[in-house]
Amino acid sequence: MSVRPKLTVAAEAPAGEAGASTADKTRGWNISPARAEKLKERARDMRRNPTEAEVVLWDRLKDKGVGGFSFARQVVMGSAIVDFACRSRWLVVETGGESEAEATRNALSDRKLTEVGVRVLRFSDAQIIGDIEAVVAAILEELSKPFERPGSAGPRRDDARPHRERSGRGRPGGGRPQRPYDAGKRQ
Repeated sequence: MSVRPKLTVAAEAPAGEAGASTADKTRGWNISPARAEKLKERARDMRRNPTEAEVVLWDRLKDKGVGGFSFARQVVMGSAIVDFACRSRWLVVETGGESEAEATRNALSDRKLTEVGVRVLRFSDAQIIGDIEAVVAAILEELSKPFERPGSAGPRRDDARPHRERSGRGRPGGGRPQRPYDAGKRQ
């Protein structure tokens, strides 16, 4: 069975190390621990003070509201903070970015995310506020597409996961062993 990669900034701490240092967690994206902490604080502030468009879109995305997929708000990924992330489908949804300066910064961020296998959808605030149904439909369409995970052999499809048969784990007759008091009940 293959290991499912997670969409996170941090490399997971080895088993048994409950208190892994921030340096270990940020090594995968090559950012300093101080920078990672600043990004985390900024993301927290952005969650507390969302834009109007973010509020409207979050009302639709929260609680698995779009196709049963889970989204998180203001997620730190590398040196960027993305507005909404569906980690299981490696999809990021961004809002805003209408000014020229923002567009340049967003293009760089999108390129960096795309290089590691993250798909990016970007919508203007006017699109979200004016026609939320079309935005949600576009997100659902992207969530439904098969995609290639980094390091995988091909596109990922939900029905492509091999079915595992439950066995008796090496016990003769399978299942759990019978206990003396179970002998009369099972047969």
